[in-house]
Amino acid sequence: MTFVELLPVFMFVALGLLLFTGFPVAFTLGGIGLAFAVVGDLTGALNWARMNVLPNRIFGQTMENPVLVAIPMFIFMGTMLEKSGVAKDLLHCLQVLTRRIPGGLALSVTLMGTIMAATTGIIGASVVMMTLLALPVMLERNYNLPLATGTIAASGTLGILIPPSIMLVIMSDLMSIPVGTVFIAAIVPGLLLSALYCIYILVLCKLKPELAPPLPEDIGPQDRGEFWVMIVRSFVPPVILIALVLGSIFLGFATPTEAAGVGAVGATLLALFNRQLSRAVLTDVSYRSALTTAMLFGIFLGATCFSLVFRTLGGDHLIDSFIAWAGVGSWGILFVLMGMIFFLGFFFDWIEITLIVLPVFGPIVSRLDFGMHLAGFESVGEVALIWFTILVSTNLQTSFLTPPFGFALFYMKGVAPEGVTIQHIYKGIVPFVLLQLIGLALCMIFPGIVLWLPTVLL
Repeated sequence: MTFVELLPVFMFVALGLLLFTGFPVAFTLGGIGLAFAVVGDLTGALNWARMNVLPNRIFGQTMENPVLVAIPMFIFMGTMLEKSGVAKDLLHCLQVLTRRIPGGLALSVTLMGTIMAATTGIIGASVVMMTLLALPVMLERNYNLPLATGTIAASGTLGILIPPSIMLVIMSDLMSIPVGTVFIAAIVPGLLLSALYCIYILVLCKLKPELAPPLPEDIGPQDRGEFWVMIVRSFVPPVILIALVLGSIFLGFATPTEAAGVGAVGATLLALFNRQLSRAVLTDVSYRSALTTAMLFGIFLGATCFSLVFRTLGGDHLIDSFIAWAGVGSWGILFVLMGMIFFLGFFFDWIEITLIVLPVFGPIVSRLDFGMHLAGFESVGEVALIWFTILVSTNLQTSFLTPPFGFALFYMKGVAPEGVTIQHIYKGIVPFVLLQLIGLALCMIFPGIVLWLPTVLL
């Protein structure tokens, strides 16, 4: 192959090297795209005039995209919930409800992570919040350290898969499939991971009760009246918020963008209900939401530039040629992609993987033939793309937990009590990463886990 034909390969090599420098991802992606556009123009591989498409792509497909408007509102909702005290009350309620079950406190953390995942998709906020709330309690109850840290880290990352998830909004836009359909398809896989965590904790603590001592009976309400007051105050509000956000989408009352607005208002009202809403809180939440949104959209712009130049230089044709030469078939391509995403998760964040992998491999996946494996689900639309999107989402769960750059691990270590080492955290996440891979395998083997609910509802 000539130098010009290998330019897309050099782009990926340059990206892989520069991402390790710690330079901001948005500037890395955009800078590499512009640099190779210049090289392509000088070598005749790319007509610089064609780059006039870039402003239209940025403003037409990104900045003016109504679907992406949901992102800042979901970020605001999650940040406000972190400040409202909802999670603290919910954890106490779940501790009381599960205290007679082996590993009850660990189960309550998993259930809280599942419920909070359905109200916010911000992993950093979820992991930090759950570490601050749950880890001191678990240590006080003499829980096994790896079990405690692994449970919190894994449960805190469920928000990236269970809707409303920022990642799913971005993925659906990149794959040009309806956000509502992707949200519905992600519910059962997300609950499947949560169920696998609960089963593992239950079995482990049944076999080794010394790892998770039970809660004393004197904790919690002492009569039926206090019990129902606790339920109404601590359990019902987040459930109502979930019903408002997800129910309005699934029942067709609102688009995901409109539902995000409902969620932002609902989270603010919960903060007001808990007497946590003040001018200082509102200012802090708005400031943090703006910073996170700016970071995400900056990466969007850089990734748009990178993917446009990559495809203009013939990168997608190069990949097609490589796949045809390898002759591995549709299943072989899927396994290679899943393995590559899992491997990239050791070194890169989910947004980097998503914005690099999906635009490049999405068109290829749409042309793959899986025979009768996806038969019976055609009514949901682009069946292979929806299935592939959820498989990628499930796979990316591992990117938050796998060392050396598992971001959930750093979030946890940054706020963990003294005495909790990074070795405890690494040891704790190993069984949960294996459970995530089991969940991914089940979704691949039984596509109905992903596609059954959209088929029924849509």
